[in-house]
Amino acid sequence: QVQLVESGGGLVQAGDSLRLSCAASGRTGAMAWFRQAPRKERDFVAAISWRGSSTYYADSVKGRFTISRDNAKNTVYLQINSLKPEDTAVYYCAAKRTIDGYTWPPPAYDYWGQGTQVTVSS
Repeated sequence: QVQLVESGGGLVQAGDSLRLSCAASGRTGAMAWFRQAPRKERDFVAAISWRGSSTYYADSVKGRFTISRDNAKNTVYLQINSLKPEDTAVYYCAAKRTIDGYTWPPPAYDYWGQGTQVTVSS
């Protein structure tokens, strides 16, 4: 069982930037970020293949969010620029257990983190 621990969230102002991190306790396959705003469902944000060669973004975040990973550190990052109040949410990291055997982007994930809160004030 791989543990995922997110960090980097906080209270920021509109227009600021943040970099979220998610450290995995072991090797994983594809990884992704999701977010859940208050009183809303959890939404997909971005995914990255296990090599980092492929990325996929939700239309709503294209151009402002960048997902990356460092496999030497078993860590995935989410760079968020030009933050908006509507980006306020709990951001969750997710990972696939294996490096292959699924479509791209993966329709489901095996491991989930506990989330990190991002609050953007206007």
